[in-house]
Amino acid sequence: MLELVKAVQSFIETKAMPELKGHTAFHARVAANALGIVARELELGPKAANTEKAQLAALLGHDGSLEDLNRELCQQIRDGKIDIESEALRQHLELTTLDKVGIDQPNYSGLKIARTR
Repeated sequence: MLELVKAVQSFIETKAMPELKGHTAFHARVAANALGIVARELELGPKAANTEKAQLAALLGHDGSLEDLNRELCQQIRDGKIDIESEALRQHLELTTLDKVGIDQPNYSGLKIARTR
């Protein structure tokens, strides 16, 4: 699947886009960027999800599905059981956000700086 997505992205970028102008070229660029996100999600998403799940399990003290653990985290924050100022919570949210930005916008100017902290 990843190879197919990358092949279509490459075709759009190297063959189609040079032939296009104006609004059609813009839409081709949007399509190529969307395919880049899909490719990175296929390539990096499973590891990011496993990391997020492990962090949540450590934070909450038990295992579960990623969706259930995220739902529980939200509930515990709402109920005041996890302090919004908690260092463990801050670290989890920061690392999870960096992984998500790395998939969605890997060239974001602040990403490299944030990852060195």
